[in-house]
Amino acid sequence: MFQVRIHGRGGQGVVTAAELVAQAAFDEGRHAQAFPSFGSERTGAPVVAFARISDDEIRVREPIMTPDAIIVQDETLLGAIDVFNGLQPSGFVLINSTKTLAQLGLKEAPLDRFMTVPATQLALEHLGRPVPNAVLLGAFAALTKAISIESVNRAINDRFSAKLAAGNCAAASAAYEFVQTKLKEPTHA
Repeated sequence: MFQVRIHGRGGQGVVTAAELVAQAAFDEGRHAQAFPSFGSERTGAPVVAFARISDDEIRVREPIMTPDAIIVQDETLLGAIDVFNGLQPSGFVLINSTKTLAQLGLKEAPLDRFMTVPATQLALEHLGRPVPNAVLLGAFAALTKAISIESVNRAINDRFSAKLAAGNCAAASAAYEFVQTKLKEPTHA
């Protein structure tokens, strides 16, 4: 089973991101589940959502305490809560940021599994709105290979109107290419 924990703030589409991960996995013929965990339910408040992907039936229903991947949609959460708590030793991390891992204080992070992606910038470029959720799913597909970019784009197309889906798919695909390019750089090899 591959478990994903998504951290963000209310209004960033954290719950939708988890649902899209599950839909993408389901579209690939796998078992999946997605669910949120809310504290204060207001815009800007920290929000966590979870997704599980498995080739077998998923019977567990509790929050994910030892994720295989963590997606951080808002870099300000890095100083506010322990987003890395429970991360598997071989786990993946995606952070929505224009900063490097070193600039974020993550100098020792494994460069083949930890990455920053300018998701908000890509969302603004392709959608005209600062919503990083679908963008980060394209990056997630490239980094983890847990789901394909084609499945991400199908899930986006199923979820949103044609115009909104087109922008989100373009942004997700741009993030996918961004990660693919970064992984080929000598510092990531």
